[in-house]
Amino acid sequence: MRSLYEDLPDVEIGGRKLVGRVLFGLLVLLSALIGATAGLVLVYTTDLPQIDALEAYRPSSITEIYDDHGRVVGSFALQRRVVASYDDFPPVLRDALVSIEDKDFYRHSGINFWRIVGAAYRDIESGGKVQGASTLTMQLARNLFLSPDRSFHRKVQEAMLAIQIERHFTKPQIFTLYANQIFLGHGVYGFEAASEYYFSKPAKQLTLDEAAMLAGLPKGPGVYSPINHPDRAVKRRNLVINAMLEDGKITAAQAEAARNAPLVLHLAHDPNSLSPYFVEEIRRYLEAKYGADQVHEGGLKVYTSLDVDMQKAANQAVLDGVAAYERRHGWKGHLENISDEGVPLEKYSHPDWDDESEVGGYVHALVTAAGPGIATLKFGRYTAALGQADVVWTGQKIANILKTGDICYVKILSLGANGAAKVSLEQDSGTQGALLAIDNTTGGIKALVGGRDFNDSKFDRATQALRQVGSSFKPYVYTTVIDQGATPDDTILDEPVSFETPSGPYSPHNYDEKFEGIITLRRALAQSRNIPALKLANKVGIKEVIDYAARFGITAKLPPYLPVALGSAEITLLEQTSAYSVFPNDGVRIIPRYITRVTDYEGRVMEEDFPEVKDVIGERTARIMTSMLREVVLHGTGIAAAKLPFPVAGKTGTTNDFTDAWFVGFSATMTCGVWVGYDEKKSLGAKETGARAALPIWMNFMSAAMAGKDPGQFEPPPAMVHSVAQKLDTPDNAPETDESH
Repeated sequence: MRSLYEDLPDVEIGGRKLVGRVLFGLLVLLSALIGATAGLVLVYTTDLPQIDALEAYRPSSITEIYDDHGRVVGSFALQRRVVASYDDFPPVLRDALVSIEDKDFYRHSGINFWRIVGAAYRDIESGGKVQGASTLTMQLARNLFLSPDRSFHRKVQEAMLAIQIERHFTKPQIFTLYANQIFLGHGVYGFEAASEYYFSKPAKQLTLDEAAMLAGLPKGPGVYSPINHPDRAVKRRNLVINAMLEDGKITAAQAEAARNAPLVLHLAHDPNSLSPYFVEEIRRYLEAKYGADQVHEGGLKVYTSLDVDMQKAANQAVLDGVAAYERRHGWKGHLENISDEGVPLEKYSHPDWDDESEVGGYVHALVTAAGPGIATLKFGRYTAALGQADVVWTGQKIANILKTGDICYVKILSLGANGAAKVSLEQDSGTQGALLAIDNTTGGIKALVGGRDFNDSKFDRATQALRQVGSSFKPYVYTTVIDQGATPDDTILDEPVSFETPSGPYSPHNYDEKFEGIITLRRALAQSRNIPALKLANKVGIKEVIDYAARFGITAKLPPYLPVALGSAEITLLEQTSAYSVFPNDGVRIIPRYITRVTDYEGRVMEEDFPEVKDVIGERTARIMTSMLREVVLHGTGIAAAKLPFPVAGKTGTTNDFTDAWFVGFSATMTCGVWVGYDEKKSLGAKETGARAALPIWMNFMSAAMAGKDPGQFEPPPAMVHSVAQKLDTPDNAPETDESH
């Protein structure tokens, strides 16, 4: 039988064999490619994160602190982010971002093949790495799960993750994740936070030119920063506008108007700068209770007792009061000079300049030029000039006190739109002031100033500093006596006296080195006479007085020595102020509190703080003491406060050698304490008493704090039977003597 191929030509048979071999080779090559691809996919996907994790993903967000009216007063964050929904991002922002970053976002399935091929070709041609072809979804995958390196390995993983993300989520969900995650410069993450930071408004209110500027930032937040590189930011913004025009998202007229719009920023104030010492107290408490991660990444909402308006008044009162003290004591000089440190003038920036300048504020300014009769200054984006008339209080020529490169301290009197400012020369020689105000009804801390400059010193002199309280301790002595049955009209002999102590005789004196003879307890407290206070403490026992102070909330360990009655004890301003609130509260002390409520990211209440009340003294004693402390204001050492248009009471305090000046006082609704001094035990100077250094600050604050509010009235003390008044320094059962001056 003949073969089927016998009649075919040899050439045709050979050709068919060749085709078969080629096909076989192609099949082998295809199998190899498929195997290699499968191997590569296996290699690149073995360490990919599970996309299911994205369903439960919650970005790190800001923990915000609110005052008692819901105004933001501070925040904590590792990444300053405000999480927003898809509808919170206006169409103009969505269009701008898609036009410049990923034109086919709503059409592709995670990757744009032709962009990748084009970018790869360009990079191979230039010898670079694969880059510049990422879709929004690929950028999201990289930001969430991958490293920022530009290797081929990472690019493949990025594409694979992007495909998985597109399979699991809708386009609005992907856009929302991206818009909340992306870094946009200056510590800001996400477009909602960026809108609030750069323009001080929510993203929903962005104009076309503003939206275009923000949309241009993802490519290079540092390179296109509108703060550091405004020219680059404008060019990038206009590129975004052109891309929107090409895509038909805006009209030519809209594009022209937006391109010609000036770059106008309204940078948000750092909320922490208003009450930094208060915010720091909150941070320490929250981190101790919930942990640093929860506080800085968990997006907590912390509602506090602070009042923004009162805090502003407190800041101003302390700064103005300390500045007035500085002026009373003349120019001391010793200014830092950056030229001595080799720092170029044009590159210098002071921490004060990080916050937006405000009229009435105090900042450190750089002297950029100085000559006979004039000096020019710079602070932030403002410039100012000082003439000889502006430094008259120093008693010196301007050329003798300021030179180029000096860092001086000034008060801002006015700010012009063109960057010109008017300032007055002040001095920062290290004097400190602190203020703390408490709502009598709730115990809530309404204002807290822990020092002159938080940037310079984080030490909180309102809550952490133990300072001698001087005569502001005397009310505990009088409370002890009144609570044991005495009346304000009982008398005592103000005369030279000597007490026997374990260390020898103790012979105190009064501040004015004079003696008034027989006086009432009311006058003795009002005039802050030392001898009567010591006699009373000696009569009831200094340990008894210390026990009463402890009932008022004084936790410092007080030695049982008689000079404690005159205020040698060291107490914090917080405890001293809280203790005084017992008097207008009819003998009840409400524990001071900062926080009223804390909620988590989802709005669930984590803690809620209610006023904690403790009985200290009876209503009778409290009202009598209030009337006696009212006498301090009406006729005593605090008489300057009598001009306030509402009833107040309180007590001055001055320590030996004028190292500490105090005034702690109250209205019917508010108790406030003020301290002035140096951090080291250093004299404030002769005659710098509590009435002179601290009381004016207290009055300025209380005037502002009570403005427009009902200050209330003090309840009258119970009627006293004057005929039974007694002479309290007479020994029990001993005949009274007829002594006078």
